[in-house]
Amino acid sequence: MFSYVIDTNIVMSMLLSGKSQYLKILSCFDFIFPQYLLTELDEYKSIIIERTKLDESQLLKYTYSLFSLMTVIPSMALSKNSIDFAKTLCERVDIKDMSFVALSVETGLILLTRDEKLYKGLKKQGYRNIMLFEEFLTDLYKMK
Repeated sequence: MFSYVIDTNIVMSMLLSGKSQYLKILSCFDFIFPQYLLTELDEYKSIIIERTKLDESQLLKYTYSLFSLMTVIPSMALSKNSIDFAKTLCERVDIKDMSFVALSVETGLILLTRDEKLYKGLKKQGYRNIMLFEEFLTDLYKMK
């Protein structure tokens, strides 16, 4: 099974849409994320609740289903070398993405994102282990 690092903007998008297709995708691959994603979701909780297409009960169920299909990786599992390298890359783009990049560096897994600025900024610096989520979805549907 293929594994990927997934970032906050993708998970937020999933929570806002409530689409069952995301649950199917998550069940076909291994998705991991750094614990920082949970911190960001807490920061945006009110926005998610306000803008989701789901009612409160549906959102709770969907959230449980979503997170049962992903794995959180604690910060202590990231080496200093991975963190330092990610910090160097992200200083020029967005330092808040450092944990996601560090996890990608640490594991050698592709980082999936919807953040065009991050994608272009890392690519410009020669980092290749990143893919736009839309590209991932396009590739996925081509395989069907």
